Amino acid sequence: MKFSKFYFYNLVLLFIGFNVGFAQDLPIVKTILSDTTSFYYTNFKKYPVLESNMPIGVFDSGTGGLTVLNAIVTLDLYNNKTHQKGTDGIPDFASEDFIYLADQANMPYGNYAAMDKTDLLKEHIIKDAQFLLGNKYYNNNELFTNKKQIKVLVVACNTATAYGLSDIEGFLDQTQTKVKVIGVINAGVKGALATFKKSESGSIGVFATAGTVASNGYTNALKKLIESEKYQGKIQFYSQGGVGLAEAVDEDLNYIDKKATQPRDLYKGPSLEQNNLNINKTLLKIYGFDFSDYKMLCDSKVSDQCSIMQINSPENYVRFHLVTLLEKMKATPDALPLKTLILGCTHYPFLTEEIQKVLIELRKVKVDGKYRYRNLLAKNVKLIDPSVFTAVEVYNYLNQEKLLNKLDKKMQADFYISIPNLKNIEVVTEANGQRFTYDYKYGRNAGLNQEYIQTVPFSKSNIPLETSNRFQKQIPKIYELLLNSNQNQLLLPADKW
Repeated sequence: MKFSKFYFYNLVLLFIGFNVGFAQDLPIVKTILSDTTSFYYTNFKKYPVLESNMPIGVFDSGTGGLTVLNAIVTLDLYNNKTHQKGTDGIPDFASEDFIYLADQANMPYGNYAAMDKTDLLKEHIIKDAQFLLGNKYYNNNELFTNKKQIKVLVVACNTATAYGLSDIEGFLDQTQTKVKVIGVINAGVKGALATFKKSESGSIGVFATAGTVASNGYTNALKKLIESEKYQGKIQFYSQGGVGLAEAVDEDLNYIDKKATQPRDLYKGPSLEQNNLNINKTLLKIYGFDFSDYKMLCDSKVSDQCSIMQINSPENYVRFHLVTLLEKMKATPDALPLKTLILGCTHYPFLTEEIQKVLIELRKVKVDGKYRYRNLLAKNVKLIDPSVFTAVEVYNYLNQEKLLNKLDKKMQADFYISIPNLKNIEVVTEANGQRFTYDYKYGRNAGLNQEYIQTVPFSKSNIPLETSNRFQKQIPKIYELLLNSNQNQLLLPADKW
């Protein structure tokens, strides 16, 4: 039988395309779909037909994604009866149920790329999706199988969106559940460009985790939208990886220890010795660090004489990274003023006040009688929280698909968090057993499909008091949902802990 060159050529292309597509599948996907002996196996043939009364699933690498959930549950841009634009004083998702997952045990996601472990990161991301799609969770070491399954999946994590959104989309296609996934990056980009007129010039800053910055997820999306929307002005991009900031918000001991009174061996944040995360002693007055109450750890009582210096508060991390960003701009010829700053990590909106305060201070900084950064900062830098724009996208999708909950009921939510699985003898944790060691967390390899974690309901045993206080103050609606969670966990008001 003879084959034409054209036929043979297309046959080769088909073969290559099939193998490339197949090679892109992560081992965990095959396990979830076909290994009936695995904990992660999910029988998607029995997945329920999507109904309006099913929950909305949201996940992040930690509690920072609650800022995205908060934006969703407090959204009021539409009329609840007509679904047309226009506030009516009633939250747009007033009757919805939500399931939130914080993969706290494996966070921060932003460090996996730097450790050359993006395949492991993608495995975590697929496991997050599988959890929300599945029905399993743990409580007090007991396995339960009555978790509700979801109608839409929201990736609240910027790093997970940057590195894993396409993998989740491919995974969902194979499940044939028709569940849609929505990520935060494109929503944030639309919000940032909306602050510019089509002919306007200026700079957009991306303040995100190191992993998100390394992915170029925001800058690529910005360039694509600028081209498609035909912006004529000159728009520059500057990125700063906020190493340690998200971790400080979640009180990761590798970056912050509020009980510490002197420098620590465990510390992995910016220091005088770190080449890529160097605290520049000549900029100490510009950083404006708060040294009170051991918010900076130093081996001397006089800051100028420190030979060891460690950041030990979220606010001081903000100061370090914003100064570092502006120093990058200062070293760039013809840098345009920073007009808009994207908060490209879900933890950063918790620190909006601090970020705004530091930007105002830095605009006033003088060195030798001259303003150091005034020409690099707009008078009012606009902070873009992608959460609000994500909430709008979720609403429009559910409305379009007629999946908004029509029942006259009160909004409810369940909250889950990952903790080390102490039943797994290979797991290595710090002395208290509550966190993986740094070396173990980033020393694991993808493809083993182990149960590294147990996913359990939020409770006062896994949510620090200070974190609960922050929820109560900054996202009170989420705090209210926590207290009234369907899981009936004793997550008591902060003043009763």
